[in-house]
Amino acid sequence: MTAAAQGFEAVFGRPAELVAEAPGRVNLIGEHTDYNGGYVLPTAIPQRTRIEIAPRNDGLIRVATTNVDGGAQRSYRAGEEARRGLWLDYVQGITAVLRGRGVAIPGFDARIASTVPLGSGLSSSASLLVALARGLRAMLELQIDDVEIARIAHAAEHDFVGAPVGTMDQMAASLADENTALFLDTRTLAFERIPLPAEAELLVVNSGVAHRHASGDYKTRRAECERAAAALGVPQLRDVDAAAEQRIASLPPPLDRRARHVVTENARVLAAVAAIRAGDLVRLGELFDASHRSMRDDFEVSVPEIDDLVESARAQPDVFGARLTGGGFGGSIVALVKRGSAAKVGRAVVDAYARVPGRRATVLVGGAVP
Repeated sequence: MTAAAQGFEAVFGRPAELVAEAPGRVNLIGEHTDYNGGYVLPTAIPQRTRIEIAPRNDGLIRVATTNVDGGAQRSYRAGEEARRGLWLDYVQGITAVLRGRGVAIPGFDARIASTVPLGSGLSSSASLLVALARGLRAMLELQIDDVEIARIAHAAEHDFVGAPVGTMDQMAASLADENTALFLDTRTLAFERIPLPAEAELLVVNSGVAHRHASGDYKTRRAECERAAAALGVPQLRDVDAAAEQRIASLPPPLDRRARHVVTENARVLAAVAAIRAGDLVRLGELFDASHRSMRDDFEVSVPEIDDLVESARAQPDVFGARLTGGGFGGSIVALVKRGSAAKVGRAVVDAYARVPGRRATVLVGGAVP
C-alpha cells in the first residue's frame, strides 16, 4: 500500500486541517451546447472527489493522489505554476487563477481521493477543480460564492490546462445535487434546480473507453461550431433558431451537421425540462433517444462501444430512453429507467456488452452489478 493510500498523515507527517468535496455529474441532455452558449441539464452523481488540506507558510504546494501516479507526491511553488501535461496541472490551474485575482497563496499540502472514474464522461476533472477551490476558499477565508467557484474552476481547466470545455461541468460540480436536475443557461449562468421525476431513476454505465477533453477531437468539434456560427453570421450557435433549417442546410459539410446538432439539442433541453415538469417520462425518453442519434450521426462523437450500450439499454422494456453522456469519444451512457428497475437493466446491459471479448462495462449509478 502506498503512503497516499494510507492517508494524509502518512504522506505529509501531520494531520489535515480541513476537508472539501465536490461531486461528479451526469448530463441528462444538452451535449456540446455549453460552449455554444446554450442550455444544459446535468445532475450530480454519488461519486465524489475529496481533498484533505493543511496550510503551509513557505509557498510550497505538495500534492498526492490515490488515483494516478502510483501515489507519488508532486510539488511546486505558488507563483511558479507551469503546465506539465500531468494531473498536477489541475491543481496548478486553481492556484494560478486565484493568484491572478489577487489572492495570496501561502502554500499547502493536499491529498486527493476520487471515486469519479477518470475519462468516464462524468466530469472527474471538474469535480477535482471545484473540490480544491472549495478547500482553498475555506483555508483562505475567501468571500466567493458557488457560481464564482465554478468560474474559477472553469478558468483553471480552460485557460491553464488547455481543455476547451464549456462551463457546464464546473457549474454542475459546484451547484448540482442528486435529487434535482440543474437547468442551466450557460450564456448567462442563470440556473434552476428542477426535481427529478419520482417514477423514474437514472442508470449510468461506463463503457471502459476513456476520453480526454484536451485531445484533438473535442477541440475540432468546438472549432467547427465556431466556424459554423461565423458562417451563419451569429456570435454563437445558441443564436440560431431551430426553424432555420434551410440556413443550416446551406452550410458546407460537416458544418451543417455540427450546427444542426447544437441547434436541435438546445431545443431538446427545453423540451426535456417541459417533460420533467409534466411528468411525461415517455416524452423524456424519446428526447434521450433523439439526442443520442444526433450525437452519433450529426456531431459524430459516439463510438461503437457506446452505441452498443445504448442499444442494449433501449432493448430493455423498462427503459424510456438512453444516450451517450459527456463529451463523447468514449465515456458513459445514461438511461432513464422505470423506478426499481435500474439494477436489473444494468445487469442485462453489462452482460450483453461483455459478450464481445475484451469489453467490460461498469454500472456507476443505478444499482451494483454482482
